[in-house]
Amino acid sequence: MQDFSAAFGLAFSLIIGADADLIEIIALSLRVSISAVLLSGLIGFPLGALIAVTRFPGRQVAAVLLNALMGLPPVVVGLLVYMAISRAGPLGWMNLLYSPAAMIIAQTILVTPIIAALTRQVVEDMHKEYDEQFRSLCIAPHRVIAALIWDSRYSLLTVTLAGFGRAIAEVGAVIIVGGNIDHLTRVMTTAIALETSKGDLALALALGIILLILALSVNAAVYGLRSSARRLAYA
Repeated sequence: MQDFSAAFGLAFSLIIGADADLIEIIALSLRVSISAVLLSGLIGFPLGALIAVTRFPGRQVAAVLLNALMGLPPVVVGLLVYMAISRAGPLGWMNLLYSPAAMIIAQTILVTPIIAALTRQVVEDMHKEYDEQFRSLCIAPHRVIAALIWDSRYSLLTVTLAGFGRAIAEVGAVIIVGGNIDHLTRVMTTAIALETSKGDLALALALGIILLILALSVNAAVYGLRSSARRLAYA
């Protein structure tokens, strides 16, 4: 118990003192996760909206597939990305393995189905309200999609935050393709796993506290955005 108390004390001292290694790990975690979420949004928003708005053969299959891909096992994604970007893989010439770029690719693959599937549901619900109006005005599908995405922006912000929460907590895929290399690819989740195995509970606890704060902040932001969206809807 005394060791745990000392570890908590050291953890808070690392946070309050803005330890250089701690800040470096947090900064890389945020850079990787935010980059992955932005890329996922660029892919997932139009993809989800396209499936929601258009009618084509296999549409239901595509929707089911998106929902299924939300549960992709991270270690499997990490393995597939590893095989693709390793020296023997088709993208080996790019020298991406054990780099932040490889971690961003893995997180993007994991987050994109989540954003696309949730976007499809949000846009589909809104499209039902305006479908007849769009048809009467003979608006082109791409303009319909753009209009619905804009009108759904508050709900899609919550979708984005959900994707960020998934990305920032990822460990399985990023440790496979990133390697958890000190000062290069070490992020919060992989550092927590490493420091715990080494018995350095202070740094692991400090990172865990920051990760919990981020998770709570994301959830609070999602709740706040949903409340704002409801107030605007009833205004």
